[in-house]
Amino acid sequence: METALIEIFGYSFTGTEVIGHFASVMVAISLMMKNIVWLRCLNFVGCSLFVAYGLAIDATPVASMNAFVACINIYYLAKMYWANNNTKVTVST
Repeated sequence: METALIEIFGYSFTGTEVIGHFASVMVAISLMMKNIVWLRCLNFVGCSLFVAYGLAIDATPVASMNAFVACINIYYLAKMYWANNNTKVTVST
């Protein structure tokens, strides 16, 4: 059993629980963003933390679903980045 890392208002939280709560807060904050880039960045952080949390509590569905959502966030962030920069990659030989 994991020992308490922090105690707030009489409640003890383990390190795993702190990661889970912080992940929840990050996802909730991300959904309040008007800017889609900030939304995706913060949501990526929250999803990544949920992957760590899911693995820590041996909850494969939590880890795998959040890993999938994190990949979707990265895909759309990269797509927005390349669309804004209009950068064409050329290979010279």
